Order: sequence, then C-alpha cells, then structure tokens
Amino acid sequence: MLLRRKFLKDTLLAGTGLVLLSSERLAKFAEAMSRYPANTPPERVASDEDFWATVQQAFAVDRSIINFNNGGVCPSPKIVMEALKNYLDYSNLAPSYTMWRHLQPNIETVREDLARHFGCSPEEIAITRNASEALETLQFGLSLKAGDEVITTVQDYPRMITTWEQRVRRDGIVLKKVRYPVPLMNPKDFVNAIEEAITPRTRVIHVSHVVVYTGQILPVHEICRLGKARGIEVIVDGAHSFAHLPFRQADLQCDYFGTSLHKWLYAPIGTGMLYVKKEKIKSVWPLFAAPESMQEDIRKFEEIGTHPAAIHNAIAEAIGFHENLGVARKAARLRYQHKRWIERLKKYENVKFRTNIQDDSQWCGLMNVHIEGTDPNKVQSYLFEKHRIYTVAILPTPDIAQAPAKAFSDDFRGIRVTPNVYTRPAEIDRFADAMEKIARGEVKAVKL
Repeated sequence: MLLRRKFLKDTLLAGTGLVLLSSERLAKFAEAMSRYPANTPPERVASDEDFWATVQQAFAVDRSIINFNNGGVCPSPKIVMEALKNYLDYSNLAPSYTMWRHLQPNIETVREDLARHFGCSPEEIAITRNASEALETLQFGLSLKAGDEVITTVQDYPRMITTWEQRVRRDGIVLKKVRYPVPLMNPKDFVNAIEEAITPRTRVIHVSHVVVYTGQILPVHEICRLGKARGIEVIVDGAHSFAHLPFRQADLQCDYFGTSLHKWLYAPIGTGMLYVKKEKIKSVWPLFAAPESMQEDIRKFEEIGTHPAAIHNAIAEAIGFHENLGVARKAARLRYQHKRWIERLKKYENVKFRTNIQDDSQWCGLMNVHIEGTDPNKVQSYLFEKHRIYTVAILPTPDIAQAPAKAFSDDFRGIRVTPNVYTRPAEIDRFADAMEKIARGEVKAVKL
C-alpha cells in the first residue's frame, strides 16, 4: 500500500494545494499556542483571555446565539472545515479514482494518529460514523444467548439502552439497569451498585465514562478491573470523554471503547472511533458483513459500503488542532468557564448541581443545573427566546419516571450546559445573569 503522508504530499499538493493551505494555517495556530511552554500548568493558561481569544478566532460560529449545547455536536475549527471542503471538491473530480485511489487509503494516517492519542496500536482502532455505530458494533457483535445478563445504568445513553432492549426481545438476554446516587458524592457508590448487580450469569457490563445527562465522570477503570477479575466483558461509552479529558487506554484498562469525534475532538460531523483490544477482535461480529479473511482485522468494522473519504480524512486536521491546543489545557479551560457561572449561582439554596462541584475530578465541560420549582423545558425556552442562549432540558426518561422512588426520578432533572473553547466570557456572564434572575424568582414563565 502507498505511504499515506508521502502520497498526499506528492500527489495532492501539486494538484490542489490542500495540504499547503492546511499546513500554513496549522503553523500559525501552533505559533500562537507557543506562548506557553508545554510544561506550563494548565490552570495558569485557563484564565488567560488573550490566549483563548486566539483559540476563539479559529472557529467560525454564529455569534447571534450563545451555543451551550456543544455536547451534542460541536463546531469544527475553520482549518477542519477547509480541509473537508477541499477533500470533497477533490473527490468530486473523478470519485472512483480520486476518492478510492487517492483519498481512501489515507484513512491509515488517521488511524495511526487516533491510536497515538488513545495509547494503543493502530490495529485496534476502527473509524466509524459516530459513537452509536461504534457501540452497537459491540452490543450486537458480542455473542450472547438467552438468559445471559447485561448490566448497564438508568443514566446511560438512551440509544444504547434501546439496543440492549432489542437484544432482549430478539435473543432473550436479561438487561439490568442499575441506579446510583445523583450527585455522586462518593464514586465508590457507583462501583458498589454495579458490583451488587453481578451474578454468575453476568456476561457484559456497559457503562459511560462521562454521563450524558449530568456530566458526571465515572470511575470506569474500577469497573474494567472488576470485569476482568470476573471474566465479564466491559464496554465503555466514551462519547463524552475522548478529547475532552486527559486519559489514555491504559488509564481505563478497557477492552472496548466507542466514541464520537464530532463532539470534543471537533472533527467533521459523522465521525467516530471504535477501540477493540487486539485479541478480542476475532470474537466480535461486525455490523456489516466482512469476509472471513478479515476475522482478526480491525478494518472489518469499517465494511459499511461506499462513504465519503473526505469526512474521515479531515479528522487529521482536527487532531492537529487538538494537539496544538492540548487536552489538559482544554479541560482546565472548560472547568474555568463553568466555575465562572457556578460561583454566582451556588449561593442560592434553590440551585442544585447534578455533580459534586467541590471535586474537579468528577466533572469537566458538561454540567447539569436545576433551579427548584422550575420546569426545565420552560427554562430552556426562556433562555433561548429571551436571551438567545441555547441549552438542553434534561427530564426523566419514561423508564426512570416509573421508578418506585419518585425522588430518584428527579435526580438529574435540569438543564445541560456545555460551553466550549470558543465561548467568550461575556457569554458565560450573560447566562449567569439570566439564571440568577430565575433563582431569585423574578421569571414567572419558568415555574412549574
């Protein structure tokens, strides 16, 4: 096979200027980032507004609204979008040649870069379209029979729970949805809740690294060790952790991990990653059929038919941006942003946070806050209609609402708030102003 980097340099550079354009812009960004040495404590960088103004300039976003739903999908930096557009244009010149012969092979460069960041072999990384595809590959690909038990939680992502429920209907497996305290003041309570649900029939444990509803960072490394000790497969949903928090595969000790790259890595929408430990690949069936010769090849999970090479090739630019910014700096900045509004709201007794805000190790860029006596849907509407602040209302799912203890069903009721590195301090303050008015009871339209 062709050497991917050399191929782009020798073939595409002469024909389109794509790599030259991207490299120049990336170099300028790297120059700006060099203001602080790599060993500078991230917390020192977090409050430097001149530094973060440079980062903000890397994005082209709609400033007529304040987007605090970056947890769903996040805008890509301009350099990523330019690469994507140029790759698409080049693909369209003669797709069966330019896309399949030139661009498609370069997925290997992306695979190597992702593996380097996750701390594993490239032969353990598959490029997917999102976290759901990565995780469903595992959920449908693991061999389970009637009576086998799967443990997950009531706060895991709804689509993943739906996937397990389909296996319940199709294969007769048993699905257990564990509850744990919110906010989680002691992470050991989560581990204990999972451990207490294990029986001799338990075959799989499926847990989130960062909870989609609350932003709670869960001790999945403890669950992975627990699973290994008992011969139980552990699937880690990392949709909200990869490129958000500083960690590597060895920190989690996981055998399976799925994530979206269009969230915290800022890659193009429709990109994801699946990690499967090398010796486990052969025992997982792909979602789309692959030949027997690929049984032990991670690429069998990419056999999805024709798809645009431009999207996954542009991941490389997102990785370059991420490397220059640094995940530790990003995490420190995200916590700094949240603390800016948390400090103003925590003095109100009716304001409830869904994570332990006193322990920075339990949360980062995603936060859930609730003001007692308000309807999250009404709060979401008020924030957007009156202040053009876009958030997400979090309400109990039907399954949780039917729980015997009503108090539990309200545990993560609130609004989810996810600013990002392009967010300006004035936008944080505008949000805090609006929420303080609600906390003081000045906004009647949001009440239950």
